[in-house]
Amino acid sequence: MPDAPNRITFTRTLLPGILYKCIRVGRREDKALSGRIDPRITRTTRAFEQAVVELASARPVSRIGVAELAERAGVTRATFYNRYSTPLEVLIHVLDADLDRGHRLEDERARSGHSAAELLRLTVAEVGDHVERFRAVYSLSLGDPADSGVYAGLVRHFSEYALAFMAHCDRSVLPDANPQVIAQFVAHGFAGAIKAWLDDPAITKDDMVDAAVAAAPAWWAPGCLPRIP
Repeated sequence: MPDAPNRITFTRTLLPGILYKCIRVGRREDKALSGRIDPRITRTTRAFEQAVVELASARPVSRIGVAELAERAGVTRATFYNRYSTPLEVLIHVLDADLDRGHRLEDERARSGHSAAELLRLTVAEVGDHVERFRAVYSLSLGDPADSGVYAGLVRHFSEYALAFMAHCDRSVLPDANPQVIAQFVAHGFAGAIKAWLDDPAITKDDMVDAAVAAAPAWWAPGCLPRIP
C-alpha cells in the first residue's frame, strides 16, 4: 500500500474528563497532577464535567447555556471560558475519556489469550457498555436534529481509533485505499449502529454488538489493536 506510513496518522484531539466513579483522571490531568498542579484546578475541572453530564442527561447539550453550566458547577463564567469554548466541548471530553478507559483494557485482553474475533466482540461490547453508562446523554443528543455535536464526537473518536488500528496492522492485509476515507467509513458505521440501537427500543445492546461485529471489515480482526497510553 504506497505512501501508507505518510498517510496513516493518529492524533488524539479530544481531551479526557472525569465523572463520578466510572471515569478516571485522564491523561491530560495525570500529567498535570504529576507536575503538582493546583488541586483547585482539578476540582474545577471535575465540577464542570459532572455538571455537564447532569444537565445533558436532562436535555440535549445544544440547549445548555454557559451561564447555567457554570452555575451548576459552582464557578464563574469567566472560569469556564478560561478552559472551554462551549458546553459541548466539556461533554465530548467526558465521553472520550470514558471510551479511552475501555480501550486501555484491550492490551490486557490481548495478552490473556483471546482470539482476534473474541477481541473484536469484547471491544464493541465495551463501547456498548460506555453508551449504557451515558444512555440519557446519547439518547437526547442523537435524537435532536439541532444537536449534531455528540454524533460528530463519536465519529471523530472512532475515526481516530480506526487510523490507529490501521497503523498497527500488517499493511499487507489492509485495502489499497485512502486510510482517511476508510476510517470515516468505519467510524460512521459504528456511530450509526449506536444511533440505530438508541432510536429503536426493540433493538438491544447485544443486537448492536452482533451487527457491528458481523459488518466489521474482514481485515479488522487480525489481532492488531492500537495502544492507548
